[in-house]
Formats: sequence, C-alpha cells, structure tokens
Amino acid sequence: MTRSTQEIIDICQSLPEEKQMEVADFARFLLAQQDDRAWERSLASSKPRPRLDNFLRQSAAEGDEPLDPSRL
Repeated sequence: MTRSTQEIIDICQSLPEEKQMEVADFARFLLAQQDDRAWERSLASSKPRPRLDNFLRQSAAEGDEPLDPSRL
C-alpha cells in the first residue's frame, strides 16, 4: 500500500460517515474522468479501424427502416 493510500484511509476513518461517502464519491468522479480521457485518446487516434469501417459501410448500405420487434 502506498503512503498516499494509507493517508486517505486515515483521513476517511477520522471523518463522519456522511463525509466518508463524499470522499468516496469524489474518488469515483476522478476515476470516471480518467476513463473519459482514455476514451478520448482512443477516439482521437488516427490508427486504422478496419472492422469499424466495415461495420459502418454495411450499416449505411442497409438503409433506414423502422425497428421491427419481431425480427429481434
């Protein structure tokens, strides 16, 4: 366990339960931001995506039609 992790644990243990939940919510928010940045890097990449390109071509060729629940 890192020193920072232990420090966060110690701080949380000294807080009332509702404040501990706020710290946990903030940590989840930071984690979500990190995941968002990873997706943004992936989407911004100029790396070729042949399977995605093929899927998009096939989808466009199918045309527009209403969703038929009986075909699901």
